This record gives sequence, structure tokens and C-alpha cells, in this order.
Amino acid sequence: MSSVVAILLAAGQSRRMGAFKPLLPFGKTTVIRSCIQSLREAGVEDIVVVLGHRAEELQENLGDLRLRFALNPDETSEMSASIACGLRDIPPDARAALIALTDHPAIPPEVTRAIVSKWTLGEKLVVPESQGRGGHPVLVDLSFREELRNLDSGRGLKSFFEAHNEQVFRLSVSSPYIARDMDTWDDYRALHKEVFGVLPGEGTRDP
Repeated sequence: MSSVVAILLAAGQSRRMGAFKPLLPFGKTTVIRSCIQSLREAGVEDIVVVLGHRAEELQENLGDLRLRFALNPDETSEMSASIACGLRDIPPDARAALIALTDHPAIPPEVTRAIVSKWTLGEKLVVPESQGRGGHPVLVDLSFREELRNLDSGRGLKSFFEAHNEQVFRLSVSSPYIARDMDTWDDYRALHKEVFGVLPGEGTRDP
């Protein structure tokens, strides 16, 4: 998968959560490390983490993981700005980008492998779906690089995929976690309980 790079968006302020989401405990690791581990287990080695809020702290925390880091200087900006920042730091030989969200830490590696497999078979835009709901990570062939750099700031990827609807391959997957946002404290506790069988801080088992 050397031609596929992941752009992991981690620049937000986690305002609705009330705690710094990327570094919350998730099983035996943290939310963001779980995202990175899943991508690596899927075979995606090149990962650009887009930082913003508490950037130095997060970069120091992840310093052992062989990552690329990009900085979004406006941590209040929309996702489209972080995607543009990430694109500036991808390797020159990358041909497709997986856009992943930090608040989706339970996505199984096999989902990501299936998404990339569709790209290797010729699909240019791949969106996973579970029970009719679209989710992440999404894959965008980098022939669309300029459009990704100039996404509508208000509607972001949604507007992009709508504009190219006929080219989008909607991949049905069994995991509901592709569409499970973790925006609030209750969301986080519920997801942790569902994946690990216990609430955060109660002791964990492998999923």
C-alpha cells in the first residue's frame, strides 16, 4: 500500500467532549493510537496526522510512531482546511488518500483493507456504508487532489462526493463503527463499553 497515504484529522478542540479527545483512554491505548494502529494493521504505513489544538503535546505523545505531522494553524477551522493542510505533507509518490477521523477509533483494519482493495481494482472514490449510513475512512484518488485542496468550507467532503456521485463506489461493510461519531462524553463511554465490555477506567480486555 505504498501508494496510499492516510490523512488522520486531529486538529479539533474537542469542545463538545469536554476533554482532549485524541488522548482519552481507549482499551489499553488511547483514542488516536487506536486509529493509527488500525491503519497500520490494514497495511497503511504512511500516515499524516493533522494537528491543531495542543499540537506540541500530541506530537510529543506520538513521537515513537514514525508519522508525518501537518499543522493546521486555525484549530477552529472546518475539516476542509485540515484536509488541505494534510495534502501539503503527503509523499510525492502517493496516488490515493484515505481520510480518517480521530473520533472513529474502533474501525476494524479489514474495513480499511477492503476500501483500499476497491481502489486497486480501479475505483477512484470509495465510501464505506453500514446499514445505509456512510462513514469513514473515505478514499480519494489523488487525481482529485486540486479539488480536495479547495473543498467548500461549509460542506466539505459531502459536497465533493455529491458533485462526483456517479464515480463514488459505496462499499457495504458490516462494522457499524465507520459511522459512530464520538462527539460527547456519553458517546465515548458508550463506544468504549460496546467495544471492550467495560466503561473507561474500569479495566479493559482486548476487543
